[in-house]
Amino acid sequence: MFTGLIQGVGRLRALEPREGDIRIHIDAGSLPFDTIELGESIAVNGVCLTVTGFDDASFSADVSTETLSLTTLGALAEGAALNLERALQPTERMGGHMVSGHVDGVGHVLDVHEDARAQRWRFRMPAELAKYVAKKGSICVDGVSLTVNAVDDTTFEVALVPHTVSHTAFANTGVGDAVNLEIDVVARYVERLLEQRDA
Repeated sequence: MFTGLIQGVGRLRALEPREGDIRIHIDAGSLPFDTIELGESIAVNGVCLTVTGFDDASFSADVSTETLSLTTLGALAEGAALNLERALQPTERMGGHMVSGHVDGVGHVLDVHEDARAQRWRFRMPAELAKYVAKKGSICVDGVSLTVNAVDDTTFEVALVPHTVSHTAFANTGVGDAVNLEIDVVARYVERLLEQRDA
């Protein structure tokens, strides 16, 4: 479980093909890293990955074909900036919102414009996700917990405060770029409960 509050920005070192899927190698960058453990979970641009190896400044993880088909990880260029968050500890504050690291689909940046000191970002999303996105609700974009300011059948808009832009990979993201989207986990469970009630 994650919160969508980014702890550090790293860089893609390499994507290594491994018999049909890949192993990803990541420079940890500014992620607090002194207590890293083999087998722990780290969200990479919102994708929950399991640490399979590490050294003083980097870690590796395996990425399955399922994850490659649903996320942007396989299309990243070497050196790409990555949002990183280690899994939530039970003793930590719960900021942001509940994030599973299970990406629901890929969206694209449509527009970015200044709004006082903040920035307004508009994203296109897969049509099948629109019913789960609500105004003033939460959405996770490349691992970042954000509040939805506006939504229609194909797009949604958020505001990024200066701290978010400067402390995440959004500083390296632009119009046309693909992003990983995770809907609020509560929406998934509400839909499932309603399906069972009506069955």
